[in-house]
Amino acid sequence: MAIITTNKNKTPLGIYIHIPFCKSKCEYCDFYSIPGKHEDLYADYTEAVCRHIKETGPLAPKHRVDTIYFGGGTPSYFGAEGLATILTAVRKHFDVAPDAEITFEANPDSVTDQLLRRLRAEGFNRASLGIQCDDDEILAALGRPHNYKQAVTAFQKLRKAGFDNISVDLMYGLPRQSQFTWRDTLQNVLSLHPEHVSCYGLKVEEGTPLYSYQNTAFLPGDDTQVDMYLAACEILKDSGYRQYEISNFARRGKYSRHNMKYWTGGEYIGFGPNAASDFAGKYFTMVGDLQEYIDGIFSGGQVIADVMEIPVRERAGDYLMLRLRTVDGVSAQEYERQYLLPFAPLEEELQRCADRGHAVLENGRWHLTPKGMMISNSIISELQLIQERSIPLNKRRM
Repeated sequence: MAIITTNKNKTPLGIYIHIPFCKSKCEYCDFYSIPGKHEDLYADYTEAVCRHIKETGPLAPKHRVDTIYFGGGTPSYFGAEGLATILTAVRKHFDVAPDAEITFEANPDSVTDQLLRRLRAEGFNRASLGIQCDDDEILAALGRPHNYKQAVTAFQKLRKAGFDNISVDLMYGLPRQSQFTWRDTLQNVLSLHPEHVSCYGLKVEEGTPLYSYQNTAFLPGDDTQVDMYLAACEILKDSGYRQYEISNFARRGKYSRHNMKYWTGGEYIGFGPNAASDFAGKYFTMVGDLQEYIDGIFSGGQVIADVMEIPVRERAGDYLMLRLRTVDGVSAQEYERQYLLPFAPLEEELQRCADRGHAVLENGRWHLTPKGMMISNSIISELQLIQERSIPLNKRRM
C-alpha cells in the first residue's frame, strides 16, 4: 500500500539562492561576490541554478518549502528576469506553500519601479534593503554604491509597489561614527516605519580592504560599540520592535521566518557558489567559485565542496550556539529530550551568568540579556566546554 504524504505532515524547508553579482565590493564585505558588469554570465548562471533546482527537487518529496530567500551579492542588481525565472523553477520542482515567505535583498541604487512591479507580480512578498547608515560620507568610506536619499527613495518605491514587509539593514561601529550619530541614524530610519530592522556591528574580516587599514579608519572602540548596541536595543524596544535575535528586531509577526531556520535548527537547501545547506542530517556547502559551479552543473560534475554528517553531540553544541542567539533561548526539557544530555551542569553556568546580569530564566527557558548578547561568544564557549564533559543520560541509567 502506497504511503501518501499530505501537506499537513510535510517537513518545512527553506530555500536559499545565492546571487553572486554586485555593482561594487564594499570595503568590509567578505561574502562571495563578483563586482562589476558581468551580464554575459547572467544567462548561464540562471540556467545552472535552475538545472540544480530541478535535480534537487525530487530529493525532498516529504518537504514543503515555506521560505525562499534570494541573497548575495545584490539580487536587485541581478535584475527581475533572472530572479523570476529562478523562482519559477523552485515552484515547479518543489512543493511551495501558498503563504511562503519570499525575500530578496536589495541595494538602494538598483531599486527601480519596473523591478519591483515585476517581483511583486511574481509573488515576492518581503524585501531586505541595505541602508547601513544615513551619513553619505560614511557610506562613501565604506564603498557603498548609494547615498541616504537614494535609500529613502528606494524604501518609498517598495511601499508604492505593495511591499508591506520591509526589512532594513543598519550597521554600527562605522568609521567616525559616534553613539550620538548612531542614535540619530536609528531615529531617521525608524521614521520610515519598516517592519523589521537588522543592526549589525561592523566586523573587520581578514582579506577585506578594510582589514589592511583598520588602524587608521577611525573605528569606534569596543566600549563605544557596546553602548551603540545597547542604545539600539533600547530605542527599538521603545519604538515597538521586539528583539528576537542578537541583531534582529521586528514588529509583531514580522520576524524573518527564513533566518529563524538557521537559528532553530530547521532544514534548508542553498543553491549557487558558496551556498550552505543543512538537509537530511548533513551539512554541506557548494564550491566557492562561480565558473566552477556553472561548469559543474552543465557537465554533471561535482559542485558540493564539503559534506559533513553532524553527530548528536555536535548538534547539541549547535543548539546552544544558535538558540542562545535568540530571545527564546534554550530549555532543559527540549535539550534533554533531543540530545539525551544533562542540562543541569549548563543550568549552573547559566545561573552564574544570571547573577552577573547576562542571562535570565523566563517561562522555563534561559535566554541572554542584551548585555549577555554582547559577550555571547564567551558564554556559549564556556557552555560548550561543560557540554563536552557531560555524560549522556542513557549511559547514566545503565
